[in-house]
Amino acid sequence: MEQKSSNVVWHNATVTRELREKQSNHKSAILWFTGLSGSGKSTLAHAVEERLYKLGCRTFVLDGDNVRHGLCSDLGFSDEDRTENIRRIGEVAKLFTEAGVITLTAFISPFIADREQVRNRVPHGDFIEVYCESSLAVCEGRDVKGLYKKARSGEIPEFTGINSPYEAPLNPEIIAKTGEKTLDECADDIISVLNERGIIAL
Repeated sequence: MEQKSSNVVWHNATVTRELREKQSNHKSAILWFTGLSGSGKSTLAHAVEERLYKLGCRTFVLDGDNVRHGLCSDLGFSDEDRTENIRRIGEVAKLFTEAGVITLTAFISPFIADREQVRNRVPHGDFIEVYCESSLAVCEGRDVKGLYKKARSGEIPEFTGINSPYEAPLNPEIIAKTGEKTLDECADDIISVLNERGIIAL
């Protein structure tokens, strides 16, 4: 691995996170949506963002597919590349919290250790893990992108839930029962938690 330059020094901003949060009238945080492909991560993240936007919050969704078009376009789907993908997203999300933004990330992020690494890189309470709980059968039944069909036929060799593992969160801050509840019900639950935690005010 290339060594870090000894000439790189962290520069402390004069416009602080606290000042940005005060201007926005809400706290910043990372809402980390995780779950199997087809569990509704992106759909729910965007639904929650729309609710927050209507409340006047500053938000941004980092979506798995979108990020792989640019920031992580050089990565594949090996375990090592998945880990690096999440590390990069975590660093970007951390920067967004410093900017006073509520960041919503929608990634399968299959490994507990990778998600915990992101959690440990930010202040306590900033990382809110949202487990989009939906059974493999339900997710495969949806198969919006036709990915499960391709995985079953061997066209996708390292597909989470079929031939690559998914490690469900052990103690997530929020369990969104996307396999049972409606989109609106799941979004309501998340907004309620954000209000209870003092991130937003309803």
